[in-house]
Amino acid sequence: MRRARYDRGVNSSASPAPVPGLGDTVADALATLLRRPARAALHRRLTEGLGEAVDEVTYPVLSALARTGARSAADLATEIGLDRSGVSRRATRLQAAGLLHRETDPRDQRATLLALTPAGEQTVAEMRRRLAAAIEEALAPWPAGEAEAFARGLQRFTEHGPFNIP
Repeated sequence: MRRARYDRGVNSSASPAPVPGLGDTVADALATLLRRPARAALHRRLTEGLGEAVDEVTYPVLSALARTGARSAADLATEIGLDRSGVSRRATRLQAAGLLHRETDPRDQRATLLALTPAGEQTVAEMRRRLAAAIEEALAPWPAGEAEAFARGLQRFTEHGPFNIP
């Protein structure tokens, strides 16, 4: 009888047994989400109509600067998986559109940082609003408790899972 109580999750101090294949299931889902064509399609959807300089190619630069604040092109390249020259080309397009500016690094006067302008911050806010709306639209058919549990579980996974990088 005691064993059955643990198996049903009655004893909250007991760790649940891992579900066989769960890691593979999650890994497959993440692989789908992280595929470059999937990301590019989402970025196109989020940037549509936001100006010539804002597209699936410049989205990662805008998004990363919003997350991290002013960064050098080299640091930003590491953050988004491009080389420095790729970041610089994208930054030039975004600067011409008034969405970012270059400023001297206060810690090293020889270095230059990329930073969002107020217009860039507004553009990122709109992209974020569109992303939240797309996610809410995708979760709308789910039972409310299930969607909320998914959101909480995903947040927990990102904080404590294998992708948590200090």
